[in-house]
Amino acid sequence: MIKTFHFPLAIIFSLGIYIFGASQELRSREMVEFSSFFIDKTEVTIAQFARFKADTNIVTKAEKKGGGLVYQNGWERKKGWFWNSPYGEEGSLDEPAVHVTYDEASQYCKWAGKRLPTDAEWISAAYTEQRNSPSVPFQAGRTYTFPVGDKPNGANCLSDCGYSPTIDFSKYLTRGYGHERVAVTKAGVNGLYDMGANVWEWVDTKSTASKGTRGGSWWYGKEQMKVNYVASKPRGMSAVYIGFRCAKDKN
Repeated sequence: MIKTFHFPLAIIFSLGIYIFGASQELRSREMVEFSSFFIDKTEVTIAQFARFKADTNIVTKAEKKGGGLVYQNGWERKKGWFWNSPYGEEGSLDEPAVHVTYDEASQYCKWAGKRLPTDAEWISAAYTEQRNSPSVPFQAGRTYTFPVGDKPNGANCLSDCGYSPTIDFSKYLTRGYGHERVAVTKAGVNGLYDMGANVWEWVDTKSTASKGTRGGSWWYGKEQMKVNYVASKPRGMSAVYIGFRCAKDKN
């Protein structure tokens, strides 16, 4: 039996899932419920981070440094590349918020009444279908190679995912087209978007000086989307292809 709960802008499932109609901005704020936690349906957006900025007056590391990082001819700091202007020009409100460090992402999640997902939670949500009656072609209880299914098709990865982005930032880059807006690519396992590719996502790992990122990004091909690939990065790093989503304990 599907149970629905009127948590603010959330989608919940218990032995199933119920999705209510909402605009794209509202959909980006929904969460999906698993046995012991909730996780955001999409990556945190520029619009969401803007509300956090307005409420807390946070100044990100990228803003303090004059810009965020991109790897082109080695690591380069790009002037004016911030969470709200990912490629140096004003971003759309429904683009993922990038150029955010691990601690800044953690602060956002805490402000929102949530936290960053653990590595184990992220893996569970990304690869094993836990809906009782999932949408085609997903099968309940099955673990998939990619967060979008048996094949990487439909994810916004570099070249081998069969996806054509609706926005193109290649004029600012030497590789790839850049990220996609949230809730635009193919919905994957458990109805989640962009757990594979688009932007790397910070996860809470045991190490302190460095933290894990999961899922790959638009800068990489399909291999980085697999479960055995976790990229450790300095927790103070803020780059154009690192974003995040939040999780929350059930109790």
